Amino acid sequence: MAIKPPHLQSGDTVGIVTLGSPLEAGRIDEGIQTLKNMGFNVVVGEHVYSSNGFLAATPQQMAADLMKMFENTSVKWILPTRGGVGVASILPYLNFTTIAQNPKILSGYSDITVLQNAILEYANIITFHSLLLLDFNSRTPQYNFNQFFNAVTNTSSPWEIQNPPGIPLEGLVAGNVTGPIVGGNLTSFLGTVGTSYEIDTRGKIIFLEETHEPVNTIFRYLNHLYMAKKFDECIGIIMGDCTKCLDAYGKSYRQLIQDFLVPLGKPLMINLASAHGTYKATIPIGGIVNMNTINRTLTVMEPVVSL
Repeated sequence: MAIKPPHLQSGDTVGIVTLGSPLEAGRIDEGIQTLKNMGFNVVVGEHVYSSNGFLAATPQQMAADLMKMFENTSVKWILPTRGGVGVASILPYLNFTTIAQNPKILSGYSDITVLQNAILEYANIITFHSLLLLDFNSRTPQYNFNQFFNAVTNTSSPWEIQNPPGIPLEGLVAGNVTGPIVGGNLTSFLGTVGTSYEIDTRGKIIFLEETHEPVNTIFRYLNHLYMAKKFDECIGIIMGDCTKCLDAYGKSYRQLIQDFLVPLGKPLMINLASAHGTYKATIPIGGIVNMNTINRTLTVMEPVVSL
């Protein structure tokens, strides 16, 4: 059973880190001020504002910032500024034993999902596929905040992961399965296949989403995971948004799912509001969930934070 981080309370301290691509200073400042207005204390990593091309800093520097947040006993929630690229480069420089001894809430999506699934694998801690610092502004739908804060403050169970009104979950292959949920950004996971940090789908429900990729590229990525036996090993599949993913050769994202994933015969749910989309459900990576594609429900079966 995965380790549950302590639940979040008003007045807790948030540790801000940049672990991949840089983010504009103005957006960082806006996010920090929003958190303060919500009643949180904020500490900022040394390289949060750094910029070195497509990376904020060296992998060693970004890893050191993250480790300091895990070692800081006052920090309850670690919040990356954004994803982008390069998060996998910090993994060899992390001390997963120290991380396991200091469980904290870690939220994020996009390239951050590589880190989240590695933390589950090597430190056995539940993390949250949810908000980044760049989402803390007045333009973010209240649904996104409600989803996150319900997940990280609620020590009871079960509870449903629900899409916003008018955006129904859909079941394409019938099934009712229960197990740990893993996954996140499709592109990010491909960079770890064949390494010691590749996603482990054995006996798990795999969730995938993508952004800004044409459908023929999505096919290439899914086929890569298929050949790596990631779909053979899982017990169910959830496909989230493919935000601004263009049709290719007359095929849409939904048609690709129908043609490629449905024939696999695994319980399959689609249309989960997530990640790069406007609406972001909060998914506890490593949490035990029940996926019922007949009733079109996704239920968290055990608490994902502790008292």
